[in-house]
Amino acid sequence: MSSRVQTSDLAVLARLVELAGRDVVDVGCGGGGLVRELTARGARVVGVAISDEQLAPAIAHDAGSDARYLVGRAQALPLEDASADVVVFMRSLHHVPTADLMRSLREARRVLQPDGIAYVAEPLAEGDFFALTSLVEDELEARTAVQAALGEPSRAGLHRALTVDYDVRVRIADHHALRHRMVSVDPERAAIFDARERELAEAFEGLGEAGDQPGERCFVAPMRAEVLRLRPS
Repeated sequence: MSSRVQTSDLAVLARLVELAGRDVVDVGCGGGGLVRELTARGARVVGVAISDEQLAPAIAHDAGSDARYLVGRAQALPLEDASADVVVFMRSLHHVPTADLMRSLREARRVLQPDGIAYVAEPLAEGDFFALTSLVEDELEARTAVQAALGEPSRAGLHRALTVDYDVRVRIADHHALRHRMVSVDPERAAIFDARERELAEAFEGLGEAGDQPGERCFVAPMRAEVLRLRPS
């Protein structure tokens, strides 16, 4: 049984970082859910994704907020020097090629104001949800590489101000919902999922615990949040 508090990614971010009235960059913004949440909390948000195609869902669901969306990569952010108060990597840094992890952290430092914060929340390579999803894509190496990079923040001109470990409870309605969740992140996973469908169905039923609704399963996803600040000159 984990001793970590069970909460949500947004709750931890909001507790650790002042957001209202701040210029915030969401690197790897995906469908824009975090952009919308941060905008609702009074932040001025820029969502960054690697292509117009990846930005399309975020823009489609934006509903006319003042958020901006830019095409760019973590290792080459399309932003001016010292233009942001907070740079957020919410479950996105492990998707950056290992060779570019430190460069991405240096980019965060570059665009931050002197008193700014780089906030990194990453899933750890443990827990029943990791065991389940590893059947489709084993991210052990990528997640390990991220933690190694975060263990040396001085190489990016940053220093660790705070580290918080926590658990997120992941609710999945059924085996088909699991497929949708995984394939929506990376369509190339569809063929792997389908080839291992029976094994995944058995793992889905055997891991985690029953949810409140028929067929629903709940899993624990251990997370680690890092608050990084610029190193003093």
